Amino acid sequence: AGSKLREVFDKINNLLSGKAVQTEGQTVSVTQHPQGLEFVYYKLAEKFVKHGEGEVSFHRDSAFPIAVVLSGIWELHPRVGDIFLAHLHKKCPYAVPFYPAQKEGTSMEEYQRMLGYEVHDSKVEEQDHFLKRMSGMIRLYAAIIQLRWPYGNKQGAHPHGLSYGWRWLAQMLNLEPLADVTAMLLLDFLEVCGSALVKQYSIQFWKTMFFIQKSYIPRIEAVTSAGQMGCLSRLKSFVQKCLQEKEIPVPKGILTPSFWRT
Repeated sequence: AGSKLREVFDKINNLLSGKAVQTEGQTVSVTQHPQGLEFVYYKLAEKFVKHGEGEVSFHRDSAFPIAVVLSGIWELHPRVGDIFLAHLHKKCPYAVPFYPAQKEGTSMEEYQRMLGYEVHDSKVEEQDHFLKRMSGMIRLYAAIIQLRWPYGNKQGAHPHGLSYGWRWLAQMLNLEPLADVTAMLLLDFLEVCGSALVKQYSIQFWKTMFFIQKSYIPRIEAVTSAGQMGCLSRLKSFVQKCLQEKEIPVPKGILTPSFWRT
């Protein structure tokens, strides 16, 4: 509910503003320790990224309520946004976007961690689980860049708005595609913020969609094996449908004005 989201936002904002906040039966304040505020900035930003790789990866619609709270907090407390991006880029280099190369002397285990895989006792997580986490983080990022906290000050610019999404898309299409990962990330990103990008960039956006269809999808196909075609097929049909209908569907779960009356 919108009212519940406001409560969550106010509690976080009050904590970061130095006010005393009740949590789990005790009163806490960032003023209780000289590094209290920095510590809370760090842990809060980390928690938002964890929501992306956990909550959003399983419940895709949850990207929007989480993102709108982060967007509002970012606007009032820019340090949270900076640290959020640092955590996000470490956990999901594809959010930069960046595909780390294996350097000489880097062990396979260390390299897999650089690519975003979780490695425990030399065991690497399964590919499906890895893709699901990356998907959740990209969907959260794509939701953040288009949402603003509705009760904030609308005079200033979005702290990390759609221009960053446009840049991400352009940089992504300049990278050589990776099997599995690239098709999934592009589809997630376009599903979540394609409709917002087309409103802002119009003809430029449609040119990009045409480029994806004609030039970039064949390049993804070239590196994709028969067993990895699932996501690529979904990306192809999504792009084709959008170009045919000259419309990008509004993402499922987007927060409507009526949500804030609940």
